[in-house]
Amino acid sequence: MKKLLSLITIMAMLLILAACAKGARTKDTEGLAAEQPTESNATALASAEQQDETHGSEKVKIGIIQPVEHPSLNQIREYIIIGLEEQGLKDKVEITYKDAQGDPSNINTIVSQFVGDEMDIIVPIGTGASQSAAAATKEIPIIFAAVSYPLDAGLVKDVNKPEANVTGVSDAIDVEQIFNLAFELTPQVETFGFIYNTGEPNSASAINKAKEYCDDKGIKYVEATITNSSELPQTAQSLVEKVDAIFTPTDNTVASAMPILSAEAQKAGIPVYTGADSMVMDGGFATVGIDYTVLGRQVAKMVKKVIDGEEISNIPTETLSEFATIINLTTADKIGIKLSEEQLKKFQIVE
Repeated sequence: MKKLLSLITIMAMLLILAACAKGARTKDTEGLAAEQPTESNATALASAEQQDETHGSEKVKIGIIQPVEHPSLNQIREYIIIGLEEQGLKDKVEITYKDAQGDPSNINTIVSQFVGDEMDIIVPIGTGASQSAAAATKEIPIIFAAVSYPLDAGLVKDVNKPEANVTGVSDAIDVEQIFNLAFELTPQVETFGFIYNTGEPNSASAINKAKEYCDDKGIKYVEATITNSSELPQTAQSLVEKVDAIFTPTDNTVASAMPILSAEAQKAGIPVYTGADSMVMDGGFATVGIDYTVLGRQVAKMVKKVIDGEEISNIPTETLSEFATIINLTTADKIGIKLSEEQLKKFQIVE
């Protein structure tokens, strides 16, 4: 009897152990099944593995610095990104964009963050941001965008063969072409008004060229300066009473509040000639100016050269060779300027 009981006990224990083993196997299998990729996940993983094998797993980190929000600078940033995508780099770069909101001290903070984050390439937009970036690092490649006069700004010593870690694309405007256009469209102008931010080296250089032109032609001019956009309304109101037309270069501060300047000039019935197409779109009268979509794409091509291993010293700075001749017909109507069909043929027209 005892033997029978022992046998039954042993058989029961064996059955329990078998059940436990089966449960364990079932749990392990379910766990593995949960980790299996879905069809879409499998495709993504395969793509990632292929990218790892071909290009390496780390993306190129690019930091873009914009000093202030306004259409010209926004266009540059957007078309840098579009240009990179057009060159097949969309999935190979990681772009961080920061806006200094018009505060120069914020630019320094952003640059320090980018250097600390070990960006592979820094793309500053505008002269001030580019100078801050160049002062902060001699190691990270810097591809500037829209620095009108990189030599004057101290960013390069030779535009054809940069010596340090800085190169880029200039947005220098042809001041003489703008004034020639102004006297073609409004030959009655006797006194020009210049308005710009004294803290922007690119603007100061352009205004100096405008003064040289006017001095050479015997044209009178009145200079009005601002340090931030909040000063623009009062300065514009005062300036329009003294002049027959206004010229403002590719000045970031003025451009950020261009509708204010345009409104004051329109009330006074005088034209505003600008350095950029976006400023005409914001109510300026006309320009022979920069197409910032083209500039953004040029910067993107430079960035790709660096990604491909090109040395900065082998990448000369570039300028735009073609300018857009643009006129705002709505503004023309508001200030009472009539143009013939023949005159309008050479313009890109905005309304």
